[in-house]
Amino acid sequence: METPDQSFFHSLTAMESSGALSEALERITKSTVSDVNNAMERLPVAWPGFLALLSGPAENHLDEIKSLAKNLTAQRFGHTVNLYIPIYLSNACINQCAYCGFNSRMDIRRKTLSLDEVGLEGERLFNEGFRNILLVAGESRKDTPLSLMEQSVRALKEMGFVFVGLEAEPLGEDEYRILGEAGLDGVTVYQETYDREMYARVHKAGPKKDYQWRLGAPERVAKAGIRSVSVGFLLGLGEFCAEAVALAAHVKYLQKRFWQTSVSVSFPRIHQAPAGFELANAVSDTRLIKLISAMRLFNPDVTLTLSTREAPALRDELFGVGINQVSAGSKTSPGAYTVIGSESSAGEQFPVVDERPPHEVAEAIKKAGLEFVWKDWDKNLRPVA
Repeated sequence: METPDQSFFHSLTAMESSGALSEALERITKSTVSDVNNAMERLPVAWPGFLALLSGPAENHLDEIKSLAKNLTAQRFGHTVNLYIPIYLSNACINQCAYCGFNSRMDIRRKTLSLDEVGLEGERLFNEGFRNILLVAGESRKDTPLSLMEQSVRALKEMGFVFVGLEAEPLGEDEYRILGEAGLDGVTVYQETYDREMYARVHKAGPKKDYQWRLGAPERVAKAGIRSVSVGFLLGLGEFCAEAVALAAHVKYLQKRFWQTSVSVSFPRIHQAPAGFELANAVSDTRLIKLISAMRLFNPDVTLTLSTREAPALRDELFGVGINQVSAGSKTSPGAYTVIGSESSAGEQFPVVDERPPHEVAEAIKKAGLEFVWKDWDKNLRPVA
């Protein structure tokens, strides 16, 4: 059992109480053009350089920063962008998250896929060329028990999917180990916001109110031997710079402590939320681009992911500019690909903004001078001795 002083929760608490977080934010505020230029001269950037790239003056050098991020991405990943697609297992949820379409108080059609229906969805997407799948579920032990997750992972792996990931409620280390033995390759778990006051405000009821349990999930994933974990915050909840600093510290903590686990970062941004929810800290396109570029220059070897939450033009602009993995053709409700017709669809988690079918996204990647890949991993690959 992990003790508190060995977790990122403790590290973040120490950053806050020692004033290190405040100092980092002050450094961002006081960064000058000279600091930005210095950052761009020494790649990958160190912590002071990362902070300078988040500053206001960095926005006047955005094209140069993007160009550096593009070059570094090509050096580390080649001229490729990996494609993946989500399968929603269930939209049943017992939480009351103010920003989410699965909020238990929302009057939507609830649906949990049977194992046969998971197979139908998987078969459809496999035939379209996808080999990278992300299973997504709301938080409900009753509707989406561990056994359904385990059986779904096993079925999709047997079908031929090379990478099967999971984005669902935070689980215990032993539960992640069971899913790993079934073939699970990765877990995505967004903290939503590192700001504890904001976290308490937007998570009104349900087990998701437990900030520390959620924050510790990536560490439990790594300890269970799952080879990949993806982290991030929901852009628009907390103050942008404070969230960016906490995320960068989280990534470095995981890389240092769990060096055998691959860490990746996603950038989910709120565009539309349920009625009554007011976005406290809306994030502009410029700030999103700045964060993605800075994260690439700070973490050259980390996979950076952008979903269909973003508009086609912006996604096209960012293909290869830090971003080396994108979703395509996504539906955000269970059964949306094959099981349920569009006229009676179950409720979706959030609106998809880039509605292009996968082949059009692939063409856009090609038009950007990059290759699209359906598969970038094989379990038979072994390190050279």
